Amino acid sequence: MSAFTEEELLAAYSVADRDEAHLRANMIASIDGAATHAGLSGGLNSPADKQVFDLLRRLADVVIVGAGTLRAEGYGGLHVGEADVAWRREHGLAEHPVLAIVSSRLALDPGSALFAEAPRRPLVLTHAQSPQRQRAALAEVADVVLCGQDAVDPVRMRAALVDRGLTQMLCEGGPHLLGTLAAADVVDELCLTLSPLLEGGDGLRLMRDAPLVHRPMRLAGLLRAEDMLFLRYRC
Repeated sequence: MSAFTEEELLAAYSVADRDEAHLRANMIASIDGAATHAGLSGGLNSPADKQVFDLLRRLADVVIVGAGTLRAEGYGGLHVGEADVAWRREHGLAEHPVLAIVSSRLALDPGSALFAEAPRRPLVLTHAQSPQRQRAALAEVADVVLCGQDAVDPVRMRAALVDRGLTQMLCEGGPHLLGTLAAADVVDELCLTLSPLLEGGDGLRLMRDAPLVHRPMRLAGLLRAEDMLFLRYRC
């Protein structure tokens, strides 16, 4: 049985104006702040979290993922479910969002299912100092976009996506990418699932490898499924 109805989730997470550029991040954490269990986010989630995860993808024009998270979590071609496809078609959207991969080293296999099974041509967001040979190989299966000189510039990355009409941007992590985006002040919203677990250990926090960020946010929404909380924070 589903924890939430479709109507509840649409009311909780839809934006007022899809034409307005909006970058939201979707993350999960234990109650002591760990973003992973045994290196993966899957040990923290639940069927209710999967509902929210799928709904946020339904609403997105583009899903942004760091290459490290993509490899660790085993991403394939980015497809949404049949009900999501039908909803998107009804609302004048492409059947599936675009996958945008953020990578500096470009340690990606152009022959992988990630590219071969993608319903829409993915984007690879990198910088001018990334390996040229690998850029050329990936350009056969994806649109390679330079968003900086020697590192991916989040401001230029966001602008490049908006220029392509991908105004509703969903970042699925991981912690390094979220830290980079937050430090550049390009995150408009954080959707945070708070999992009722004490994780301990030395697992990743929600953000890592980022300078100190001290940005107030306001609670814009709250859902509950048993002991799991779904928080929506806006700037």
